[in-house]
Amino acid sequence: TGAVGLYNVGQSCCLNSVLQVFLMNIHFTGILRRITVPPCAVQKRRNVPYQMLLLLEKMQCGKRKAVSPIDLACCLSAYRVKLFVQHDAAQLFLTLWNLIKTQMKKPELVEELSYLYTICVQEHLACQKCSSETKRNSSMLTLPLPVLDSNSHMLKTLEDCLRYFFRPEELTDHNMCFCEQCGRKTPFLQSMKLVHLPQTLTIHLKRFCFEKSAYVHKLSHYLPFPQDLDFNAILTENQCQADDNEKAAWQYELFAVVAHSGLTSCGHYCAYIRSLTECKWYCFNDSEVCQVWWDDVKCTYGHFKLHWGETAYLLIYMKKHPQ
Repeated sequence: TGAVGLYNVGQSCCLNSVLQVFLMNIHFTGILRRITVPPCAVQKRRNVPYQMLLLLEKMQCGKRKAVSPIDLACCLSAYRVKLFVQHDAAQLFLTLWNLIKTQMKKPELVEELSYLYTICVQEHLACQKCSSETKRNSSMLTLPLPVLDSNSHMLKTLEDCLRYFFRPEELTDHNMCFCEQCGRKTPFLQSMKLVHLPQTLTIHLKRFCFEKSAYVHKLSHYLPFPQDLDFNAILTENQCQADDNEKAAWQYELFAVVAHSGLTSCGHYCAYIRSLTECKWYCFNDSEVCQVWWDDVKCTYGHFKLHWGETAYLLIYMKKHPQ
């Protein structure tokens, strides 16, 4: 079926879920298959892309329902990705991606990997007194969306979270910036405009937040997300800095959900992934893999009374019509 599980090798549910999201993405594995094989045994053991490729081949060539990721887990432990500890899926995704990029030797593969995952934005900072403006281009691997607004009110849909993330923000009082034109601190308007969206778009729902006591609290409230996402229908013209050809490709279909259940200190991850070859949804829960339906995926929308229930944490969307 192309759906093979990964054994839990000691609190590795987070690693297993993130790995499945990478390895079920045929665009990513197309890059992975073209890496340069390290020349010696020591380098092979310490090379993350090569160990991922070995794991992929083990998953595809064997007839077992699940395989062990222990060699890759040991390889990652050499880069401070500890074994037998609870990880955060958003942080682990970034760590793993950066290790893959750093250890790929072919520049063209690094470029393809970056194009596959990198979001490009333009940050604007405008003085409210003299209207002088500075612009800075930057890139990110995930869209870290808040699920609460500045007044701690719950945002009701994923589309609301996206609009809130790209809203202009006034910097006043103690947040004022120094304006070189005015020669003093003045109120500024800070905004972010979308320049480019990648083939594989990763959205991080910021459901873990710090309270005043420094206690990390999980926000489990209901937050629906669509199967189809069109950024042109969500963002305004002022929130975009892209031409018509770029914006024409901003239509997405949900590919995967990494869901978290339990509390911050003792939780569990699993991944719901739509096979790109079969167009069927599967639930990857460590070594257990089963076919599911959209209604099962919708169960990860969350519920404020079900703190132990599954709640979507990472959403991965795939472009419908890539350029």
